[in-house]
Amino acid sequence: MDDLKGIDMKVCMHSIYLEEGARTRREPQRGLNPNMMKIVKKEILKWLVADIIYPISNSKWVSPTQVVPKKSGITVIKNENGDEIQTRLTTGWRVCIDYRKLNSVTRKDHFPLPFIDQILEKLARKNFFCFLEGYSSYNQIYINPLDQEKTTFTCPFGTFAFKRMPFGLCNTPATFQRCMLSIFSDMIGKYMEIFMDDFSIFGESFDECLNHLQHVLEKCIEKKLVLS
Repeated sequence: MDDLKGIDMKVCMHSIYLEEGARTRREPQRGLNPNMMKIVKKEILKWLVADIIYPISNSKWVSPTQVVPKKSGITVIKNENGDEIQTRLTTGWRVCIDYRKLNSVTRKDHFPLPFIDQILEKLARKNFFCFLEGYSSYNQIYINPLDQEKTTFTCPFGTFAFKRMPFGLCNTPATFQRCMLSIFSDMIGKYMEIFMDDFSIFGESFDECLNHLQHVLEKCIEKKLVLS
């Protein structure tokens, strides 16, 4: 996270447009137990170091912080009666901002997201593949400075606003997909397919696939897009 760069704002930027007549909302912080407070503090410090958030006061918009469990894939375990049941195990915790009130008055971005089945159909005809994934992808896109105040959130350690795009805003998937299509417009459909932050590079031969991969990586360096 310390090495997380931000994509040049000349390439793409996230704006938050509100419905006409939208009223501002300031919500109070919700109670967190001591364990949750430790998780929130660790995340806040990480975001501050990476220059993703900054302290802010007297904002017209304030949303509450909450901590939700991270779920793994479905696994089978035995209950006290010895019966095998399907369940999802909690693998950790995620700090989220409850932007539901802000999202309810945000004008929706209807930029289309790709259909995963259509992407898989295209890839099924290829011989060689390489798969890449963006690193903390949303956090690499800057928020319009005029709109950063709207992302303000409250937690036991103060109020902060995002410089970079967080999870939870209703239009972030559309913004991210539009940004990726803008960056890789000359590659998509020819030797690359994109579904959000999952990049699939392909070729008819091993050497051709490697050559395509080189072009993609060079573009990522040029646009400061960080990969996992």
